[in-house]
Amino acid sequence: VTSFQGVAVRSLCTPSRYDHPEHGRLVYKGNLAKAVLGVKFFSYSTSLFNLFMMPYIMLKTGIGFESLLIQAAFYGLIGFFTFVTPVTLHILTKGYVIRLYYKDEMDTYTAITYNAILAEKATVFHQKDVKIPDITKMFTTFYAKTKSMLVNPALFQNPEDYHHLMGYDKSLYFNFENLEEEKEAGERK
Repeated sequence: VTSFQGVAVRSLCTPSRYDHPEHGRLVYKGNLAKAVLGVKFFSYSTSLFNLFMMPYIMLKTGIGFESLLIQAAFYGLIGFFTFVTPVTLHILTKGYVIRLYYKDEMDTYTAITYNAILAEKATVFHQKDVKIPDITKMFTTFYAKTKSMLVNPALFQNPEDYHHLMGYDKSLYFNFENLEEEKEAGERK
């Protein structure tokens, strides 16, 4: 029995594998992180392939148009898909949170997202910096300072962490005296 108690105490004393020494405790892990990374990588690689292969294909196949207007339209169409697709994907997925950490002592969150070159980017913010959009947006759950973030509330390991992040755990307190004073001041103007 003594050895069993020692194991239990030892396991409670070791840090969790979800703790990060710099960012804090892991409270959220996005399930689309690998898919977002894969789609962006595929888009970037096909665009680079297209960029390097198109001059070679144009020279070897002899595809050419006599009209300058048709050539400009053809190259413009190829350039559009080469550059616009990766940029659009980045704009749509830049706010997708792949991991979210919470540091209790400082009441700060660290959101890990992918930047334009597919590296992880950390955004540190306080709970007071979180703003919920008045109108629901397709790729935004909340704003951290001015940056839009997308999380799936069902993927939080503890629902209380989501409630604290969004500020739902704060008590609602209305000061009706201040509301009446503001209303009277507005009527005077």
